[in-house]
Amino acid sequence: MTTHIDMGAQTDGRPARLDLAELLATRLLVQGNSGSGKSHLLRRLLEQSAPFVQQVVIDPEGDFVTLADAFGHIVIDADRKEADLQRMAARVRRHRVSVILNLESLDAEAQMRRAAAFLGGLFEAEREHWYPALVVVDEAQLFAPAAAGEVSDDARRLSLGAMTNLMCRGRKRGLSGIIATQRLAKLAKNVAAEASNFLMGRTFLDIDMARAADLLGLERRQAEMFRDLERGHFIALGPALARRPLQIRIGAVTTESRGAGPALLPLPERQGDPHALIDIPDEPAFERLRPAAAAPQRPSAEDVLVDLSRYRPPQPVAAPAQSPEEIGAAIDGILSDILTDPDQTRRAIAVLYQDFTVRCRMRGVPADRLGLSAFRRRLAAARAGIDEARAGDPEWQRALDVAAGVPDDLEAVFLRIARAALNAEACPSDADLAAIYGTQSASRARRLLAWLEEREIVVCRTDRAGLRIVAIPALGAETAPGPADGSGAMPAGLARSP
Repeated sequence: MTTHIDMGAQTDGRPARLDLAELLATRLLVQGNSGSGKSHLLRRLLEQSAPFVQQVVIDPEGDFVTLADAFGHIVIDADRKEADLQRMAARVRRHRVSVILNLESLDAEAQMRRAAAFLGGLFEAEREHWYPALVVVDEAQLFAPAAAGEVSDDARRLSLGAMTNLMCRGRKRGLSGIIATQRLAKLAKNVAAEASNFLMGRTFLDIDMARAADLLGLERRQAEMFRDLERGHFIALGPALARRPLQIRIGAVTTESRGAGPALLPLPERQGDPHALIDIPDEPAFERLRPAAAAPQRPSAEDVLVDLSRYRPPQPVAAPAQSPEEIGAAIDGILSDILTDPDQTRRAIAVLYQDFTVRCRMRGVPADRLGLSAFRRRLAAARAGIDEARAGDPEWQRALDVAAGVPDDLEAVFLRIARAALNAEACPSDADLAAIYGTQSASRARRLLAWLEEREIVVCRTDRAGLRIVAIPALGAETAPGPADGSGAMPAGLARSP
């Protein structure tokens, strides 16, 4: 299933939609000078996608903390020890909590160190917690600078390494990076180059316009168009947005930023002597010695960790209770719908799991019925043609136990062979195994089968008629003879070779 979110409108009035599932499999780069509507764009994206996916916002100016009241995000004050932030990040991934890391109270070097620690905690989470999440980094040029600045080399190295991990290696861990910058020239090229989707707003400097045109595949003479863009207008390109450069206007948002932009106000009417308004009167000694009001107490790291562990996403509408049989049937139907998507074999398992959870919400089924690991096994079994009822048989339990020692991408291939062996069916052809694996290459399927045989998981042989037989020693079963190339049918009554 494709999940689209509404980002606004195209120039011809048609809605501008962003494919959320495709965004999770790729990454997004947003560029625009101050005042171009870049933060407004991020807020629109966060508001529209909040019901469907976990969100992590790295917020250097505290602009996005207002999302907490409307959408249940937890605000984490970054003025803590780096080790505490790493622990919090691990909890965030484990409990799938949407959070905002507020860095506004720190200087530039401290912001880089704290953001690096938090991103590192997200990146190093345990494998069973690799759930899909959008990681939004505003003012990314602060955390991935193209050149050394006033901060120390150690802080720059830590922050740049964390941002590089997010954009280069985060996808396999379910982390989809969304970075926004005022100037492309100030952003490290190896970070910007990993983005597959682009939203380019108004910019005036020649070097930034040239880089934006290069990223969008435009000619240099077309770069002048970025000077003429209005506030809130962006040029979109990428698999999640548009196949060709497309101008869109970002829609309205429901929450407001704490940082109000400059606005013209009438000057106040002056009455009396204006010098008296700015003169500092002599204060009594006891007034000067009066202690300042105590600052509000900040919650401790332990309190925030407890809040993270107790967090539950808000449920706007209570779904009617369903019996276990109805839930099981609904999950089977959802898996069947996912398998009908011709692109499902080319999508990462984390993206398919996000698709699964969205479908569960639409049908009122509790998405936590299957964790990521359980979903991976159920999907492999479904690709192999094993339904939930058959998977409960002792024979299939043995097959699933053996499949646990097979790499994730080969599990469906092994289970398809196991099904044929336990049912005494003809051996699957190379084309059948290739389709399950997600490729059209029959030679690739033969290499996969050879890999399984080298590990002594299966044993392949050929009978007198040249038909292939695959045995699984751990199950004590073997397939019936079948043509490896899929051509022709097995002769009727053909006996297995001894």
